[in-house]
Order: sequence, then C-alpha cells, then structure tokens
Amino acid sequence: MPPTDPLRATWPATVLVADDDPAARELLRRILEPAGYQIREAATGKEALAMAEGERPDLLILDITMPDIDGVTICQRIKSDPTTHLTPVIHVTGLTTREQRLRALAAGSDDFVGKPFDIEELLVRVRSLLRTKHLTDHLVSIEAVVVALARTVEARDQYTELHLRRVADRAVEVARRMGMSEREVEGVRLGGLLHDLGKIAVPDGVLLKAGPLDRAEFAMVRKHPEAGAEIVRPLRAFEGPEPAVLHHHEHFDGTGYPYGLRGEAIPLAARVVAVADAFDAMTTDRPYRAAIGPAGAFQRLEDGRDEQWDPSVVDSFLAAYAGSSAAEEIAEGL
Repeated sequence: MPPTDPLRATWPATVLVADDDPAARELLRRILEPAGYQIREAATGKEALAMAEGERPDLLILDITMPDIDGVTICQRIKSDPTTHLTPVIHVTGLTTREQRLRALAAGSDDFVGKPFDIEELLVRVRSLLRTKHLTDHLVSIEAVVVALARTVEARDQYTELHLRRVADRAVEVARRMGMSEREVEGVRLGGLLHDLGKIAVPDGVLLKAGPLDRAEFAMVRKHPEAGAEIVRPLRAFEGPEPAVLHHHEHFDGTGYPYGLRGEAIPLAARVVAVADAFDAMTTDRPYRAAIGPAGAFQRLEDGRDEQWDPSVVDSFLAAYAGSSAAEEIAEGL
C-alpha cells in the first residue's frame, strides 16, 4: 500500500475561506481544491458567519481583519455554540498585532497561518486539524447513540417525558455556580442525561407499577445505577459520566445505594445530579404518587440537607431556582 500523502485530504471535507480580499480567497482555493477539499467562499464576516452556522463546514479559514465582523468575533460565535464548537478554526495573519493574535487564541482559534502562505505548511495543518475533527465526530456519534438509548428508556414512562433534559440542564447550572471546571461540568451534563440508563434492565411491570414495590421489585430498581455505569464506562473520552450514573442514589448520610457512600466520598458530580434528579422527580407526576409544586420541593430539599443531599449543593440549587422568577418558570413548565 503506497504511503499516505500528507498534503492531500484524507476525506472530502468542506473548508470555508473567509477574506475580504478576493485575491487571497482565490489563492487559497487554488491551494486547497487540488488537494481534495471542497471550498466555500465568503467575502464578508457577516456572510461567513451565516454560512458557518447554516452550512456547517468542516473547517474555517478566517482572515482576522475583515471590515464588518472580524475573524475573532466569528470564532467566538462558532466556539460558543454547542453545535459547532468542535469546528476547527485557522486564522490568517498578515499585518496583525500581538493583541489581535492573543484575542484570537482566547476566542478558541486552533491555528494560525501567515501571509504569504507556505503552501506545504498550510496543507499539513489543514489535514491535521481535519483528522482530529474526524475522530472527534466519531466519538460524538457514540455519545449520541448512548443518549438516544437513554431517551428510549425515558420514553417507556409517559410520566417522565423530558426528565433527562431537565435534570441535565439544572445540574449544569448548579455545577457552574459551584465553580466546577468545564471538564467537570461536561461530566455532570452527561451524567444528568444518562443517570437512568440502567433502567433499561428493569421490567415494565416494575418500572411502571402504580403501587408500592415489594422487596424483590425494589431490589431490581436498586440495580439500575450499576447497570447504567456498565453501559457508560467506555465514554471516558467525554469526561466520563460514570460517577454520576453510578452514585446518584447515594445519600449524604451514608444511607443510600448502591455502596452506602457518605459525604464527600460521593463524587461531586453525583451529588449535583442527585439534587436535580430529586427535584424533578418531586415536581413530576409518577405512577405511584402525584407531583408536588416547586415550593414544596424546595422545602423538602431544605429539610433533607445533611441527610439525603449535600448541603452545599442544595444551597446552590436553591440560589439558582428558588427565586420568584425562576420558580415561576419551573411551575409554568410543569
């Protein structure tokens, strides 16, 4: 098998070239198209942003100094959008200042190429960034499959529609208020989405039972954290959701399951998801009991401090959601 040419595309990626100088755009097209890339062009920052958000190119090459919306602002928009934040961005630098380059790095720029272009260097950098994106896209697709599986579990129970999304969103807000890093927040987000995945192993007759569970049935339900953890364990590339999935039913006083962990021995991500999960469960009708309103749920969280839930997590949750406007929005969404 012949060696791979490091200057040619490994797959037919689309590259958006944004520069207000038509000669620069034409030069980049003449470099990239023969290497196997599909080129889209934008002459203004506004046009580039619309194309980036609408067409989802695989890589962006942006001139920093465009007259309407500059390349740094476009990069900030792309990198702050969860649907495009993994798109690699290369900034073209000509007579740019050090401050402009630092702004670009702060905005999430993945690389720089200087004018005049070193053709081989440009092609190698484009190919390298796209190879990484290709691998990341495959990892993200794995996450999407597992989240879809979690939603099929959720769909079995008409009483918990959208429960996973609400738990994840509220847990993320609490995690950020508590100063958790973005990597840790990502673990909280996925843990919130996947925390009930193990219920796929619980029979419908038990999961949807209208009355109290007997001892054997409750033992089945108690196995769902461990079953879910087994499924998500391979997702370590996403700052693994396993701690929240496995430990979201542990209690702060050590009376929970599956391992009876106590206090800070329970992973913080699990303590955060536990509070968000409990609040949503309390404010949602279930087969075995009716919902209570947000005010009652807030009071139960307060009453359960130091026993079922971490008091610092309860405080952060109440600070985020117990205010009048936040509580009204929750009540309207129920």
